[in-house]
Amino acid sequence: MKFANLQSIRENVLESYHIIAFTHRNIDINEIGLLHIEEAKQADRLSMIKEQLNLDELLFLSTCNRVEFHFCSTATIDFETIHRFFTNLYPEFTTDQHQFYAEKGSVFKGIDAVEHILSVASSIDSMVVGEREIITQVRQAFDNSKKLKLTGDFIRLVIRHTIETAKRVYTETSIATKPVSVVSLAYHKLRDMNIPLDARFLIIGAGVTNTNMSRFLRKHKFKNFVVFNRTLEKAEALAKDLNGRAFGLDQLSDYAEGFDVIIACTGADTHVISPELYHHLLQGDTARKVVIDIALPQDLHPQIVIDHPVTHISVDVLQKISNANLKERSKEIQHVEEIISEALFEFKHIQKVRNVELAMREVPNKVKEIKATAINEVFKHELAELDEHSKEVLEKVIDFMEKKYMSVPMLMAKEILLKN
Repeated sequence: MKFANLQSIRENVLESYHIIAFTHRNIDINEIGLLHIEEAKQADRLSMIKEQLNLDELLFLSTCNRVEFHFCSTATIDFETIHRFFTNLYPEFTTDQHQFYAEKGSVFKGIDAVEHILSVASSIDSMVVGEREIITQVRQAFDNSKKLKLTGDFIRLVIRHTIETAKRVYTETSIATKPVSVVSLAYHKLRDMNIPLDARFLIIGAGVTNTNMSRFLRKHKFKNFVVFNRTLEKAEALAKDLNGRAFGLDQLSDYAEGFDVIIACTGADTHVISPELYHHLLQGDTARKVVIDIALPQDLHPQIVIDHPVTHISVDVLQKISNANLKERSKEIQHVEEIISEALFEFKHIQKVRNVELAMREVPNKVKEIKATAINEVFKHELAELDEHSKEVLEKVIDFMEKKYMSVPMLMAKEILLKN
């Protein structure tokens, strides 16, 4: 490999990096969900599309509100190529769907693609700015794609630098210090009340919101749960996860074991907990209770808060806190962007160093070939006339020079190339 070609090689590798992204910024969340590929099917489908489109590397990132395809290809990535990508990868889609996704995807290339994934992992491109979960999702996406033998050296380099940058963002800025999701805020409010770990929880509703809330509770060692849900099977699934008990929602009016905390989030269009039902659930207990009502409209009848000592945490209250926290987080975005700008500069250098290493990794093999030719061909007869001691000394000298040539001159050449 001629070192004079190194600059163009480096640029070609970087320019071959592309991302096709679908997020809340360009399409509806439900449309993003259709792009998710079940883990059991990823190996066959992603390997197939990599081969069909002759992609050098491929990474698939899928979250609840984001699907991205990262790939390296020296081919021209135009509308026809993208359309073919979705036609082949999603044969179950209609013609209109193939056209839709080919048109709606946000396409990034080269250093812009690197900047995009840095912004994603640093959460400033997320639906909820400052959510740390995305860094784990990016890492898992790479690990999975690597396991499927889809990725290579360049995407490995990008993701490693991305994870390091995201860690720096979360360490050096306050982008993630104040929670903004309703579930996270609700749990923080509950935690601040110092509720005992054996408190009696009534979980009313077993949808996504209450399931996520329950994960917080389980993680922090709360242990006394009773789950009520309109569909008993869902109540049983959540109760099993919490090591609790499950009942149908219609059995709530028969429950007579008391409670300390109610967490309610159903899809009902009326108040699920009426004043009469609440009075029954109390079973004569007059102590202050906690009700976290994350439903819209509220599951708790407003009269209950008037008639009883209740610490009522509603979605309206949580939303106001969330908006205030988002404003605080937004102040940190400039700081995050500065870190990303530095990371982009660093990546250009990292990639340059890596390409020098790749360009020069054949040097040791060449040196060994020259050594073998010299010993076995060029100086074969002269060496045969040497005594054993002379041969041993000469071999030590050659080995010493071989090692030094593969270290000192290579280091000097590397420095020269990087300066240029």
